Amino acid sequence: MFSRLSDKLQGVLKDLRGHGRISEANVTEALREVRMALLEADVHYAVAKQFIASVKDKALGEKVLLSVSPGQQLVKIFHDELVAILGGDARPLDPARPLKVLIVGLNGAGKTTSSAKLARWLTTQGARPRLVACDLQRPAAIGQLATLGEQVGVPVVKPPAGETDPVRAAVAGLSECAASGGDIFLFDTAGRQDLDEPLIEELVRVRDAVQPHEILLVCDAATGQQAVNVAEKFHAALGLTGFILTKLDGDARGGAALSLRHVTGRPIKFAGVGEKPDQFEPFFPDRLAGRILGMGDVVGLVEKAAKAIDEQEALQLEKKLRSASFDLSDFLTQFKMIRRMGPLENILGMIPGMDKLPSSSIDEKQLKRVEAIILSMTPSERARPDILNARRRQRVARGSGTTVTEVNDLLLRFGQMRKMMKKMGDIKKLVARGGRGLKFR
Repeated sequence: MFSRLSDKLQGVLKDLRGHGRISEANVTEALREVRMALLEADVHYAVAKQFIASVKDKALGEKVLLSVSPGQQLVKIFHDELVAILGGDARPLDPARPLKVLIVGLNGAGKTTSSAKLARWLTTQGARPRLVACDLQRPAAIGQLATLGEQVGVPVVKPPAGETDPVRAAVAGLSECAASGGDIFLFDTAGRQDLDEPLIEELVRVRDAVQPHEILLVCDAATGQQAVNVAEKFHAALGLTGFILTKLDGDARGGAALSLRHVTGRPIKFAGVGEKPDQFEPFFPDRLAGRILGMGDVVGLVEKAAKAIDEQEALQLEKKLRSASFDLSDFLTQFKMIRRMGPLENILGMIPGMDKLPSSSIDEKQLKRVEAIILSMTPSERARPDILNARRRQRVARGSGTTVTEVNDLLLRFGQMRKMMKKMGDIKKLVARGGRGLKFR
């Protein structure tokens, strides 16, 4: 996400930090490169213009020019301006209960999927959401919502068979939701391939009948400027309260994320960061700004770890690591813990300084091969890797669809890791005894 823009911004800041003093000439030259990077990332020209003007004004201020560490001052300026553009004033969903949320968007943006993901996320916050099917235009839309609702464990209110009026479907759904004891009602509305007058009129009628507290537009981050144009039209017609930005994990440009808040005045409230139901989260401008500048997102990483890693499992693994009794079954357990946190490339992007690892070093296919190799071993082989002779290694390679060389490489690296852990354990024991027996060479 934002890879090209991130590379350019980090490169510019690195170059500026290389100067002992910051002058108007080198700031102007650097910002010319930033402006081109923003436009290449499909950022709206007005947003790019404001960003450059604001950064330049602050960068040429006396506080920066006379600072003993102008490079650090500039990093802060860039970070603060990115947060402002992304929506530093973003607010959570309206606290009203029951809360009515109208979810709108064009076909293909991920509207129905995002409705279900939002419903799932709300359940993790202790809410009792209900999904209301109001898309009577797209074939199988109601069935899709029902299937997704079942997957995320949220009731779906469907219109009567043969219903053709989305307003009647919405009003009937509202009554049924209230009677079911739900406290947040999510209305999945119809979309079109393009924004046209009949769609707008239909959505306005549904809005007026439901009187929602929130109107969220689902936008595809990969569409860049097109997403901004669509957002402007929807906002003019409906009065949006915010956005759900999908495919935030896959877009290399990111122009939509950097433009929506500025152009419409409405914040991005949620982001889809993967295809799975749980890969959906509140949007935090300061965290994304940090990742763009290579500062990572440690808070987000800790939150992911807390959700994905079982505390008891982690404690047991820690004990085994300390005692150097860690075997391949434990290695596989640790491996799966990390995989549950999401794509490794995304996780590394949240660690300061790790976002610039070459793509070859985070090959997901290679990770799957490692898992396949361990799963092809017997329990005794995982517990005692030293019994894996040539014949056993050939069998493991055949069973995992890999080569003997790959099996050997995994066992070699695992052996090195265990030796290192044993040395660390020995050092800790010696330190605990006051250093007696510790030899220095």
